[in-house]
Amino acid sequence: MPHYYSLGNIPHKRHTQFRRPDGKLYSEQLFSTEGFSSDYSLLYHIYPPTQIIRVEEPIDVKPKAAHDNILKHRSYQGFNVKPAADYLDSRKIVLFNSDVQLSLAAPQGGTTDYFYKNADADEVIFIHEGTGTLKTQYGKIPFGYGDYVVVPRGTIYQIEFNTPDNRVLVIESFGPISFPKRYLSRYGQLLEHAPFCERDIRTPQDLETIDQTGEFLIKVKKKGLQYNFWYANHPFDVVGWDGCDYPYAISIHDFEPITGRVHQPPPVHQTFDGHNFVICSFVPRVYDYHPDSIPAPYNHSNIDSDEVLYYVDGDFMSRKHVTRGMITLHPAGIPHGPHPGAVEKSIGAKETKELAVMVDTFHPLFMTQDAQSIEDQNYVMSWAE
Repeated sequence: MPHYYSLGNIPHKRHTQFRRPDGKLYSEQLFSTEGFSSDYSLLYHIYPPTQIIRVEEPIDVKPKAAHDNILKHRSYQGFNVKPAADYLDSRKIVLFNSDVQLSLAAPQGGTTDYFYKNADADEVIFIHEGTGTLKTQYGKIPFGYGDYVVVPRGTIYQIEFNTPDNRVLVIESFGPISFPKRYLSRYGQLLEHAPFCERDIRTPQDLETIDQTGEFLIKVKKKGLQYNFWYANHPFDVVGWDGCDYPYAISIHDFEPITGRVHQPPPVHQTFDGHNFVICSFVPRVYDYHPDSIPAPYNHSNIDSDEVLYYVDGDFMSRKHVTRGMITLHPAGIPHGPHPGAVEKSIGAKETKELAVMVDTFHPLFMTQDAQSIEDQNYVMSWAE
């Protein structure tokens, strides 16, 4: 997150004495990725954030490919993923490669009794159904339907759902998540042609400093292993922080579509940039307005990228039998396009109400057994007349 922000109490100068009311020093923590060469934040704790009192042997949570057959169009019924009471248990990785992992989750209401830190990846948590609050050392971020909640790697958080039944898509990025460079000035401001602006970004609020000692479980994921650490102090003992590295939320409903006289290519829908992949938002918009335009997308060959589309809501004129939470995977190497009849049907249409999240990767994706269990085996033949 390239924009400077501050919350709570901080000293006038960094790396200087900052004392508690009892005279003891607050513990300053530098939070950064890419060493000391990228964005960072400084957090001020009541207690040192290093006091580990107990550890357990790690658990292997790495995804495993169901098979090596990657050159096949596939479709998955995402809402067939079964609900689970525990937030982490509910997350089922369905597609992955060395750059990104895509998970579906159906967590039930409530708050976890542990804290979580993904030390491997930035997380983009797309809220399809449900409302709640992301609780972090930086403060709280309320979320609801259509929100992208972006959590930088290493952030300690709890997630609280106010609703009993929830559906989310989790995108884990092993490189930094950022806004596309073409949207940004050389100083990092979102430019006039960008489909969203700083006003749409929701930063942490309501910094709650929790002064508690005891045993606090933080589950940490690193290199595909999950470690359980117990700390002597509540991790949300931060009295203030400032910097440019922190969680935030932005709604898909605040994405302003870019349209044209003829059909626009997928990059106009881009919302986030990852390492070797992009995230795009398809939102309600007017169709192309050339008198001879064809609103349906043209057939195209993804020679260098796998295309994943997660269907959220609305009508999709280019596909048959679309359901909410459905995922399609169109791999690099073979063409895909509208289903039979969709092109002619689209001519004359004025607008679409579709809502979807797309992930295009530049290395092949592998499916897991969890994905295999919700796959529509007949999808690959759905283009036959």
